[in-house]
Amino acid sequence: MKKAKELTVLCDAEVSIIMFSSTGKFSEYCSPSTDTKKIFDRYQQVSGINLWSAQYEARTTFISEFHRMQNNLNHLKQINRNLRREIRQRMGEDLDGMDIEELRGLEQNLDEALKVVRNRKVRTQSSTAYLLQYLFYS
Repeated sequence: MKKAKELTVLCDAEVSIIMFSSTGKFSEYCSPSTDTKKIFDRYQQVSGINLWSAQYEARTTFISEFHRMQNNLNHLKQINRNLRREIRQRMGEDLDGMDIEELRGLEQNLDEALKVVRNRKVRTQSSTAYLLQYLFYS
C-alpha cells in the first residue's frame, strides 16, 4: 500500500489496488482523487475490453430463464387446479359456483362418458360370453 501511495504522489497518477493475501485477507487502496469503479471504467474505455458484459449477460439470461420457468410453473399450477376442480365436479362435488349452462355441460359430458362405459361393458360381456361359449362347446 505504501508504494501505491508513493506512485500516486510522485507520478501524479490515479492508482487503485485490490489485494487478497494467501490467507484471504482483503486490502485495497485507491487514490484520493478517484474511486475503483472509475478506474475500471477508464480501463474498459482505453483497452476496449468490457469487463462486465459476460457477467451481466449471464445474469440477465439467468433471470430471463428464471422468469420464463416461473411463468411456466404458474401456468401448469393453474392447469392442475382446473383439472382437480373438474374431477371434483365430475364426482358431484364443488358444484355450488356453477351456473345453469355449466351444469348442463357437465351433465352432457357425464352422459357421454356413461355411454362409453356402458358400450365397453357390453363389448366385454359379449366377448366373455363368446369365449365361454367357444370353450364350452369345443
